[in-house]
Amino acid sequence: MQQEKKIICVTPIYNDWESFSILIEELEKVCVEFSNYQIKIVAINDGSSDETKCPSTSLPIQIVNLKTNIGHQRAIAVGLQYVYNEEKDYDFVVVLDSDGEDIPSHIPLLVEKAEKEQSKKIIFAERNKRQESIYFKMGYFFYKRIFYFLTGQKISFGNFSVIPNQILSRVVHQSNIWNHYSGGIIQSKIPFDKLLLDRGKRYRGVSKMNFNNLILHGLSSISVYFDYLSLKILRYSLYGILLCSLSVGVVLFKKYVTDSAIPGWASSLILIISSIILQLFSVTLIVLLMQLSSRKNITAPNSKIYKKFIVEK
Repeated sequence: MQQEKKIICVTPIYNDWESFSILIEELEKVCVEFSNYQIKIVAINDGSSDETKCPSTSLPIQIVNLKTNIGHQRAIAVGLQYVYNEEKDYDFVVVLDSDGEDIPSHIPLLVEKAEKEQSKKIIFAERNKRQESIYFKMGYFFYKRIFYFLTGQKISFGNFSVIPNQILSRVVHQSNIWNHYSGGIIQSKIPFDKLLLDRGKRYRGVSKMNFNNLILHGLSSISVYFDYLSLKILRYSLYGILLCSLSVGVVLFKKYVTDSAIPGWASSLILIISSIILQLFSVTLIVLLMQLSSRKNITAPNSKIYKKFIVEK
C-alpha cells in the first residue's frame, strides 16, 4: 500500500481566475492518477480587481485575500508563512503559478525527488524547454549571465518547487524571500536540488511577465545579494582607482622624464583622470556607508509578517 502524501499547493493569483479554474482541474487529475495524494490549495489573491471566483471542486481550497497588490514574490512569501502558521497536517508544500506555466503533473516527479533526498532539500524545477517568445528568451539569457556575473551564483529555475515540511521553518524565517523567492533560497544556504522539467503554456490570456517586469524581477533577485554585490563594487572601484593612479604616474613620467609630452596635454589628461578617481572614490564611499548602515540594523526573524497583509476575516 502506498504511503499517503499530504500536499499543500501555494499559488498566487492576480486577475487570472479562469486559469485558476483550469489549474484546479489539472490538480484533480493528479489526485485521480495518484490516489495516495491529498492536495489542498492555498490561493493568495494578490489584490485582484476582478471578482474572486472559486470554482466547485472536491479539493479543499483556502483563498487568502490580501489588502493590496504586493507583487508575485511577496504573495508567495505570504502564502508560505500562512501555511507555516495556519496549517498543521501536511508533508510537502508546493509553490507553483496558477497560469499553467508550472505543470501540475510534474508535482509527483518533484515529490519523488524530494523523498529520494530524504526530505532534506527543496527541489526546484529547472527549465528545460520554454514556451515564451524569442525576445523573452533573449532577455532571460542575458539575465542569467548578469546574475552570475554580479552574484557569483547560477540561477536556472523559478518558483516551481517542493518544500518538505521539516524545511519550511527555515524558509519562512528568511527575509530575502520577500524580494525574490528562489534567489533568497540560494542566498540562505538552505539545501536545494533541481529537476530538469519543461515549462508549460499558459492556460488563458497573456503572460504579465513582459520585458519591463523581467528587468524588475531580475533586479529583485540581485538585490538579495547586496552584501556580495557591495564587495564586488568596492573591489572594482579600487581596481579603477589603482589603474587611474598608474595612468597619472605614466603621464607625469612622460612629461618630466621624456621629451614626448605635448604642451597642455599632460595637465588636461591628469585633470580628467583625477575626476575619474574622485568619482570612483565617491562610489566606493557611498557603497561602504550603505553596507555599514545595513549591518548595524538587526532585525529578528519574523514568521508572522503575513498577518499585516491579509484581509481580516
